[in-house]
Amino acid sequence: MSRNWITLCDGKENEFLSNFYPCSIESEGLIYKTTEHAFQAAKTSDIAKREEIRDADTAGKAKRLGRKVDLRKDWEEVKDDIMLTVLREKFKQQDLREKLLATENAVLVESTRWHDNYWGVCNCEKCSGVGKNMLGTLLMKVRGELENGS
Repeated sequence: MSRNWITLCDGKENEFLSNFYPCSIESEGLIYKTTEHAFQAAKTSDIAKREEIRDADTAGKAKRLGRKVDLRKDWEEVKDDIMLTVLREKFKQQDLREKLLATENAVLVESTRWHDNYWGVCNCEKCSGVGKNMLGTLLMKVRGELENGS
């Protein structure tokens, strides 16, 4: 039985949907601890900064480091494709693929309270549920590809 709506950090059973969820991700020939690590490292062309992000102890630290890098010139044009690529890599893993497929037709939503209205939907008093929900949208795209055998 599928619920109609799942927020990415909605209880222990759905924490696997988060980019902070520990799982080995290969990106550009390197192994990362989470999709967050891989995504944040891809923001910059600076190899030393990429390594620093890759080696961060936690996804939260990787995210903080990623906020401080000089962005690659094409970042705004490629960020969605990079996120889609790391998510596809994540869900190649059998256990995670099965969990994603088990969400069936539920709408996946990155619900935030930190004003991230691009990757998620901010539910603070100021934003009142506004957001593009790109992370949820890309997760549903990966789920659809897996359902279709892609």
